[in-house]
Amino acid sequence: MPLLPLEIITPDAVLFSGKIKSIRVPGSEGSFGVLAGHAPLMAALEIGVLKLEHDNGDIEYISTSGGFVQVTQDKVIVLADSAERAKDIDVSRAEAAIARARERLKGGESIDYNRAQKALSRALNRVKVAQGDIS
Repeated sequence: MPLLPLEIITPDAVLFSGKIKSIRVPGSEGSFGVLAGHAPLMAALEIGVLKLEHDNGDIEYISTSGGFVQVTQDKVIVLADSAERAKDIDVSRAEAAIARARERLKGGESIDYNRAQKALSRALNRVKVAQGDIS
């Protein structure tokens, strides 16, 4: 199987640069997979999980909170608002963010409900990825 060059870039750093067998992406219109030779496309990302299959068959999960993905004939570039490898996620920090978001959501009309809901979704996603609870 031909390998697919991939770059995952956040505002802070290049999280990944290398060749993989495949990637599954949480697109705004639904999750989709990309293999080498995929048709070119550009899509918005949702809060979710990037699933990378490395050339040795290992699977890696990366939590992302949105952004964009560009697929060309010979490369995939993920421009993520934020992205963290499962092994790098601080679960206690993510759980504290869940508690804060849930508390804010109980606050009533004085909060920005959409912002609090997105914060909760991001934190829940991070815990899910860190704990390997990928379905």
